[in-house]
Amino acid sequence: MKLLSWLLPTLMLTLFFHDPLAAQKLSVTDLTTEHKIDPMGLDVAQPRLSWKLQSAARGVLQSAYELRVATSPRFAKGSQVWESGKVASGESVLQPYAGPALHAGQRYYWQVRVWDQRGKASAWSPVAFWEMGLLQPTDWQAQWIEPVQEEAHDGPALLVRKAFSLPKRVVRARAFVTAHGLYELYLNGQKVGDQVFTPGWTSYDHRLQYQMYDVTNLLQPGANAVGAMLGDGWYRGLLAWNDNWGIWGKKIGLLCQLQIEYEDGTRAIIGTDGTWKGTADGPIRLNSIYNGETYDARREISGWSTPGFDDAAWQAVRESGASTTGLIGMQTVPVRKIEERKPVKIWRTPQGTLVADMGQNMVGWMRLTVRGTAGDTVTLRHAEVLDKTGEFYTDNLRAADATLRYVLNGNGTETYEPRFTFMGFRYVAVEGFPGELTPEHLTGVVIHSDMEPTGTFTSSNELLNQLQHNIQWGQKGNFLDVPTDCPQRDERLGWTGDAQAFCRTAAFNYDVAAFFTKWLKDVSADQLDNGAVPFVIPNVLGEGTSAGWGDIATIGPWTMYQVYGDRRLLETQYPSMKQYVDYIRQKAGDNYLWKGGSVFGDWLFYKPRMESHTEPDGYTNPDMIATMFFAYSARLVAQAAAVLGNTADAREYEALFGKVKAAFNREYVTGSGRIASDSQTSYVLALMFDLLSEDMRPKAADYLVADIQRRNNHLSTGFLGTPYLCHVLSDNGHTDVAYDLLLQETFPSWLYPVKMGATTIWERWDGQKTDSTFQDVGMNSFNHYAYGAVGDWMYRVVAGIEIDAPGYRKSRIQPHPTPKLDYARATFQSSYGTIGSGWERQGETLRITVDIPANTTATLVLPGTTVEAVREGGKPLTAAKDLQPARQTGDDVVLEVGSGHYVFEYTATSL
Repeated sequence: MKLLSWLLPTLMLTLFFHDPLAAQKLSVTDLTTEHKIDPMGLDVAQPRLSWKLQSAARGVLQSAYELRVATSPRFAKGSQVWESGKVASGESVLQPYAGPALHAGQRYYWQVRVWDQRGKASAWSPVAFWEMGLLQPTDWQAQWIEPVQEEAHDGPALLVRKAFSLPKRVVRARAFVTAHGLYELYLNGQKVGDQVFTPGWTSYDHRLQYQMYDVTNLLQPGANAVGAMLGDGWYRGLLAWNDNWGIWGKKIGLLCQLQIEYEDGTRAIIGTDGTWKGTADGPIRLNSIYNGETYDARREISGWSTPGFDDAAWQAVRESGASTTGLIGMQTVPVRKIEERKPVKIWRTPQGTLVADMGQNMVGWMRLTVRGTAGDTVTLRHAEVLDKTGEFYTDNLRAADATLRYVLNGNGTETYEPRFTFMGFRYVAVEGFPGELTPEHLTGVVIHSDMEPTGTFTSSNELLNQLQHNIQWGQKGNFLDVPTDCPQRDERLGWTGDAQAFCRTAAFNYDVAAFFTKWLKDVSADQLDNGAVPFVIPNVLGEGTSAGWGDIATIGPWTMYQVYGDRRLLETQYPSMKQYVDYIRQKAGDNYLWKGGSVFGDWLFYKPRMESHTEPDGYTNPDMIATMFFAYSARLVAQAAAVLGNTADAREYEALFGKVKAAFNREYVTGSGRIASDSQTSYVLALMFDLLSEDMRPKAADYLVADIQRRNNHLSTGFLGTPYLCHVLSDNGHTDVAYDLLLQETFPSWLYPVKMGATTIWERWDGQKTDSTFQDVGMNSFNHYAYGAVGDWMYRVVAGIEIDAPGYRKSRIQPHPTPKLDYARATFQSSYGTIGSGWERQGETLRITVDIPANTTATLVLPGTTVEAVREGGKPLTAAKDLQPARQTGDDVVLEVGSGHYVFEYTATSL
């Protein structure tokens, strides 16, 4: 029935969109497994396969597909594992493998071909693959090892190694590696892989990722050696405050297993065990995420990971007996070096500090190239901003030293970059550099989780374009294996409130499906037994939850389901969603009001100096905030239950929503539609979460608008109200006011930091004031993505790209042109292909350009016109033979379209 319900409208669209050349243009591209391209180390029993249809024709739809899986890339006879046969289905996203049980360590190749709506078949797609990891704890034959070390933080990196011999030629070799701490793996002197900050940061008490590498080409017959460098990382290093270190363990260690296959078919395993040796006498003398790295090149140990090295002075390691239970294949995307930047300026400050400006607030480190005398020390300090006198400013880093110290060995040109630390910075202060510092000596290395870019937004307003740039760079800087709040000070934690505010915007800019799949599982892993969700994930702060923060447990999975159509993720997270709401229900009791549930309130809302005791200051009652999020999360659980077919839960939690809504209205809403606190956030959340009766909604929206206009078109919202502010305005007939807020250039506004020279999103609306002084030194990050959540509104409303069915199987294109801009355009690479929507004003003519990917449909809304006035591709809409008849809905024209490129033009006198 589900198939028929989808195919009927699909077949109707076919009548209008068929192109006789469609079949010969049809191809299949962009194959992914579990949201990733050719992943290695999968431990999923039934991996899900996705693909995209490519065709220049209009109205292309898939009617069937065929999958085949084999152990040979040529699908040779005898290598076939599973063939689906021809499956009558339009589904092309996350289709589960349904063949025989998969084997640990085996590579599987796959292809797909499809049939269009006319029954014409494509060619087979290019070959993709996935490779299984180790599926059971017993698959690990290696042992956890710990080199001799002091139980302390910010100490030296450790080196471990083992020499071994291979008697025959190797045809296949894989390395499975993880660590307590961070590791870099080496084989015969070469670094394995291009990932950094492995094995990543998870809730280590419950889950620890391992990486799988193809190391076939790094091994040789005869003598070989394997080595690893180990750093503190998140596992043992300082995290948060008050000398909080060693949260998961006081010692760092390694688990490594090399699985080797010889040309004669025999196999061997080389694993960590008591025969390995280690030392703490290497060149990295201090390694710390917060404090940086000290590297003494005089202590470099030449050839330490090569087979001929004499390790007689090294000490035997200890088998720690740690368990292999809880080890998981890598679920997220790796952190990598993504790009490099050169300084745009080098100068001395008024006080004589030598400073390089990288031109962008970035996250990563500096690569230093230098020549000098042995023992010379070059120190690099990092800062986001300069003070009002042009001096280097680091007070906002709090206790984080964020410093690199490099001691030269004097052997000609030396190049250094750190391994186990990162900094958030734009400016670098250089001390002790021998000779004249020039741009060739410094390179900024940008690192972040290697997410595929998926979104673009541009407009006629350059300040707005810079805002989009800042939003994206804020995301890059804070999506480093977990979604952190900030990348520079002594914090850098996975704050749940920031993530729930920003996750929808994040999913426009980058493909975050795998990123959030992994992190949301950490959310549920660290969820307390009573259902509360900690402030930060992984949980380094102990017990505690807060409304709008803990709600990541419901908002995160529901958002990812909407964006990617990932029903399995929703199913996996559903117990956590339900447990969180049940926790609130128990706290709220029979009156359904969550008193004391908000620790942070509407965090960092704008609070102007009050001119009188009666003037509103933007403050929103925390208990009311808690109750509003209680209602919203209850409804999300109901909606998730409905998707998963749990009708009993769907009824129960929808009824719970109704009870909380009624309690909210009794407690906080007056008969005239006034809401307690009378703040912008109070109206925004009540309207966004559907907590008001239909007759009260326009009144509340009017009160919200009145407050904005009383402030001369300025906002006063914080982390919880800001993401929804413009949406509530546009949803309730006040898009013009939302534009006034978006384009406001004076404080408080989104463009105020842009005017002040920001290249990322600030934590506070006024992190730096107009006189160039700073906000509270104790909490003033200049790279904090939460307020960048307005990017969601720019994509969905300004450009008009909206979800109409999970995963964008159907989209709704409804741009909102404004006289305040000449044009705006956005693109989004959905799971099906590129969706594009843009508009441009040319005098009184409005041109709207739309792109819909193959195997999807869209509802298109053309604002402020009539059917008779619209031309598509230069022809009257009424004469278009390849489009369904349009319909007039008020002042808008609405039509259903299939895939293809469309250009609509009409006179827009009313816009």
